Amino acid sequence: MNTVKRYFGIIFILLAPFIIYQLISGAVQHINAKGTKDINNPIIWFIIIGIFIPIAIGLVIFGWYAFKGEYDHLPEKSNDLE
Repeated sequence: MNTVKRYFGIIFILLAPFIIYQLISGAVQHINAKGTKDINNPIIWFIIIGIFIPIAIGLVIFGWYAFKGEYDHLPEKSNDLE
């Protein structure tokens, strides 16, 4: 099971930059000053990207800890937290 956690850590580390790239490329494609739909508004894209970049950074941090083996032993009871 710990090997699976480490593989998912690698997947999360690689997934986060891909998500950021997809968001930015989608924004570049859809922002249009002459567009009338909400998807053409740059303010909405700045808000979406501003929300998801910290989430992607957290995904990288979570993946790094999983890859390093920090989640190999998870506490089963509250007494194990000490």
